[in-house]
Amino acid sequence: MIIKHAELETVCGVTSKLPEHDAPEFAFAGKSNVGKSSLINGLMNRKNLARTSGQPGKTQTINFYRINQEFYFVDLPGYGFAKVSEAEKAKWGKMIERYLTKSPTLRLVFLLIDIRHEPGANDKQMYEWVTANGFTPVIIATKLDKINRSQKDKQVKLIRTTLGCDKDVTVIPYSAVTKQGREEILALMETEIAREE
Repeated sequence: MIIKHAELETVCGVTSKLPEHDAPEFAFAGKSNVGKSSLINGLMNRKNLARTSGQPGKTQTINFYRINQEFYFVDLPGYGFAKVSEAEKAKWGKMIERYLTKSPTLRLVFLLIDIRHEPGANDKQMYEWVTANGFTPVIIATKLDKINRSQKDKQVKLIRTTLGCDKDVTVIPYSAVTKQGREEILALMETEIAREE
């Protein structure tokens, strides 16, 4: 898949109505600072269309990026250790849950986990949410370039075990630096879009 065109089309806050269209959507969920914006930029071949930040919790909205005029990347708010109040975190949680249950064109949910660490309680909760809503998440193990090659299989196994992944759950190690994993992710989307047609 070649991405020729990408634009930020819609930004939804806590009370916003979700956009209505019939194009397939691919959602990205993950802890604050897991490298979600870097991944989305890497997939789009853009430097900073999705805003990256050293400050966790920068994405406080659901952002819809229209790709090739054919489908959408949906960037969900980062969860976890953002310096925000519990009330604010609860609002984000409701916003993500509303999206997962209400979007009629959501095809795949990509759950990003930092390959260097064991998934935390928030990651497990997100994994359970996604599966409870009838989706089999694709796990993207980010920051691959920050570990030794010899550690990769061990860390992937740790992620699978901690989340309690079924055998049919795909785990794709990804590096924002080398773009390893990019083609694999885009190929999964291409398969989903072809299935639509």
